[in-house]
Amino acid sequence: MASEQTTLTVDGPHGEREVRISSPSRVMWPDLGITKLDLARYIAEVGEAFIRANGDRPVSLQRFSDGIDGEQFFSKNPPKGAPDFVRSVMVVYPSARSHPQLVLDEPAAAVWAVQMNTVVFHPWPSRAEDSDNPDQLRIDLDPQPGTSFDDAIPVAIELRSVLAEAGLEAFIKTSGNRGLHMFAPIEPTHEFLDVRHAVIAAAREIERRMPKQVTTSWWKEERGERIFVDFNQANRDRTMAGAYSPRALPHASVSCPIDWDELETADPKNFTIATVPDRLKSTGDPWAKMHDNPGKIDVLLQWWERDLAAGLGEMPFPPDYPKMPGEPPRVQPSRARKKD
Repeated sequence: MASEQTTLTVDGPHGEREVRISSPSRVMWPDLGITKLDLARYIAEVGEAFIRANGDRPVSLQRFSDGIDGEQFFSKNPPKGAPDFVRSVMVVYPSARSHPQLVLDEPAAAVWAVQMNTVVFHPWPSRAEDSDNPDQLRIDLDPQPGTSFDDAIPVAIELRSVLAEAGLEAFIKTSGNRGLHMFAPIEPTHEFLDVRHAVIAAAREIERRMPKQVTTSWWKEERGERIFVDFNQANRDRTMAGAYSPRALPHASVSCPIDWDELETADPKNFTIATVPDRLKSTGDPWAKMHDNPGKIDVLLQWWERDLAAGLGEMPFPPDYPKMPGEPPRVQPSRARKKD
């Protein structure tokens, strides 16, 4: 017996493409009954804004073989059988190994990724042709236990001012969960480590201004009930859910760009696969012109150097990273004290 399948017509810069969807009735979000075909239609509907935000970048695919409650894995290598309108690019990982990663150039390519059971798309902050030099400075505001999305709002507003003082224009989106993601377009003139240092400089500045609300502590035991500024999301091969990407959460939320004047009343649960297409049609894409006027990270790097001179050194790297120059010991403070 032939397996169930259908075909979805997807508009794009090269006209219409027919994308085959196998197992279209497979339920991806059990609580809501959202199917694989529903997901493919969502990506097709938001395709232009989705590709503007995530296209022309190396991208990792978070794939689910049997819905969001089933087995999942991250796919960095281009899946086999990719159509001729899907390409890849060689990138360098922290281990210094090189490997190809998928690049999406049109909505049909993203719909094909859904055919491969992708739910969450994780784009790099750099372009495919210059993957070593980010053109986006990204800051992840991560509410810790005891805090909420609402607690992240005043932090984001103040951080916007910090970035403006450094000559950068900030754009914001919901993470699709409890946090907020801030992006600033930058000229791709510095490699990942420099951009990471720029993020740390901004994080330390917002922590100084809001010490009761903000923390840069890498170790969870030191964060308290504050908003953690996750500077390690700025590292090479570290990504966050892309703009307009669905999230693998029961309410089918979407990581959704919003205007700054929406932030104080925003509810991330309102941005879902069901609501975002109509939102785009009625309000447009708040990130449509993000890259029209990229800034420089020079001021933030000056702040980094200032903090170094004041005795604030390098911050910890993720545990799977090679040991980095100037990095403090990768031992959580309570264990280090016990050894002493």
